[in-house]
Amino acid sequence: MPSPVIEPPVIERARAKVNLCLHVTGRRADGYHLLDSLVAFAEIGDELRAEPAETPSLAIGGPFAAGLDAGPDNLVLRAAALMGGGAAFTLAKNLPVASGIGGGSADAAAALRALARLRGQRLPAPEAVLGLGADVPVCLAGVPTRMSGIGEVLAPVRLPPFAMVLVNPGVGVATGAVFSRLARRDNPPLGAIPDFTASGDLFAWLATRRNDLEAPAAEVAPVIGGVIAALGASPGCALARMSGSGATVFGLFETLGAAEAAAARLRIAEPDWWVASAPAAGPASAGL
Repeated sequence: MPSPVIEPPVIERARAKVNLCLHVTGRRADGYHLLDSLVAFAEIGDELRAEPAETPSLAIGGPFAAGLDAGPDNLVLRAAALMGGGAAFTLAKNLPVASGIGGGSADAAAALRALARLRGQRLPAPEAVLGLGADVPVCLAGVPTRMSGIGEVLAPVRLPPFAMVLVNPGVGVATGAVFSRLARRDNPPLGAIPDFTASGDLFAWLATRRNDLEAPAAEVAPVIGGVIAALGASPGCALARMSGSGATVFGLFETLGAAEAAAARLRIAEPDWWVASAPAAGPASAGL
């Protein structure tokens, strides 16, 4: 059903998307890769403010604003063009750019949600937003999801509460370079996802899965292996793995306290790394 009209300004959180596991299962004739991934979201992200305007515009601030283009090719404005109307957007860029945790895709999804709330419109279907990026459909859903196909096949998944530490070493990894180094593109899918009753059950299941992009990304940026080792050695870390095509690495913890303690130690040990701790977002956390 359509969203209720909300009085401006509308504020949407563009939460960090984390691929808890990611299997590359094939490649279509048009070159797009087929994926099977369990996606969760962290309660940390960019923040997008939207107000009605005749002409779309975008202002960008925040710690990772440098180098971002606020022109028409920005995914926020491309999303606004897809919805067919104007808005004045202000983006607080709190997440590292091009880092495997959603980034521009999460910002585009936030723009779509904001415009739908401003106008009382329905959100577009996953297939309609796929042209903005393979991660935009799952970021638009904003809840724990099994994502397959080329990103358009979505199935919500209920996950138990847990916490994460996200670490980015400050290096850029080009997605194309990672995919070009894949040893094989016809890996087995995830298989059935169980009903997890506790975080330990989830962590144990994830340990039997993988991210097929992790090894090729570590060839492009060897520091990724060091981040995984450092985070994995943190007390209470059940699993450390790269998200998406990198270079952000996540660690899974049963409690937020343990995650915060691990993040504090890493900030001291590696002051040049971006380190954040957060609980995993629950099933009703798509908007603010």
